[in-house]
Amino acid sequence: MAIEILYRSTRDLETIFVDRKLADAHDQMLELAEALTDTLLKNVPELSEKVAEDASIFMAKNRSIFAAAFKNNPAVLSELAKEPADS
Repeated sequence: MAIEILYRSTRDLETIFVDRKLADAHDQMLELAEALTDTLLKNVPELSEKVAEDASIFMAKNRSIFAAAFKNNPAVLSELAKEPADS
């Protein structure tokens, strides 16, 4: 009988990983997305919860590009236009 260790985030019980580093990275991305959603909902009252969540997950998945843009390099945002939308 073979034994396989699987990892999953408590924030996303449906996604299973065989690598702990990937599971940790996914959990950190979801944690950032949750904080972004809360911030957006508090500061943009007319924003729906669904739109705030979708935007937050998109920003969290692309955090390195957004970080570079916030560090006075807005041209890197053009990289996001090249990627297909994954919803």
